[in-house]
Amino acid sequence: MRHSRDSAAYRVFSILNHGILALLAASCLLPILHLLAMSLSANHYAESNLVGLWPKGTTLNSYAYILTNRQFLRSGTISGMRAVLGTSLNLFMTIIMAYPLSKTAKEFRGRNLYMAIVLFSMVFSGGLIPIYMLVRSLNLFDTIWALVLPTAVPTFYVVLMMNFFRGLPKDIEEAARVDGASYIRSLLSIVLPMSSAVLATIALFSFVGHWNAWFDGQIFNNRVENYPLQSYLQVLITRRVPQGIDESIISRGVGQRTLTSAQIFVAMTPLLAIYPFLQRYFVKGVVVGSVKG
Repeated sequence: MRHSRDSAAYRVFSILNHGILALLAASCLLPILHLLAMSLSANHYAESNLVGLWPKGTTLNSYAYILTNRQFLRSGTISGMRAVLGTSLNLFMTIIMAYPLSKTAKEFRGRNLYMAIVLFSMVFSGGLIPIYMLVRSLNLFDTIWALVLPTAVPTFYVVLMMNFFRGLPKDIEEAARVDGASYIRSLLSIVLPMSSAVLATIALFSFVGHWNAWFDGQIFNNRVENYPLQSYLQVLITRRVPQGIDESIISRGVGQRTLTSAQIFVAMTPLLAIYPFLQRYFVKGVVVGSVKG
């Protein structure tokens, strides 16, 4: 009798759990579907708020117009360069800092001091104005380096990777050291191949952060043509930069709302494309990297 009650309670809990998760998934998915439907709809349907989750007066003219928009393509290229360069730099700096910090104080003298500096920088920051003054003094305005160098060493990622390295079996690396392998050889040949989960997790976090960043693109660039994609979209949406839609494209059913929806959806596409391939590393990379130590 008790077993049947427990089974019934479990079924009720399972139904409620799946129902809540379905609602949360819908709250994430439905806005994306609505945005896609808006971008594929004729302008008069979009302006009349008649578009739901399915396009009306389906047309691809908004996407055709994007392909002829030089500033959109230029900003997309800048964002792509930033995401690739910034992610590569973040991974490199994180690895070379996390690996020595994963050693004991006996193996790496001064380890505790450096660790204290890392933890201090996680809590306290110099602030926006000193960073702005530093970038200006280095003459980095309107360059890609102003977007990637201020965040080159993400301390949270350093701690995450350091804890992951400390959780790896030490016997394998010690055996390699006995065979004459240097620390660099051990890192490249043993540690990194065993750390695919945390590497993929940090790479995805870093890529998403660089791709979605918009504020620094505005404060470190004096000219709109040097804006990354998210910064350019932000000024378009707030109407500080005109779209410049000509009459010929308006006559083909493209307007402010449909074009903006198409641009936002295109800006989301790279993240939607890479996330499914790296998502499976999330739980292992974050959980192991945060609890080991």
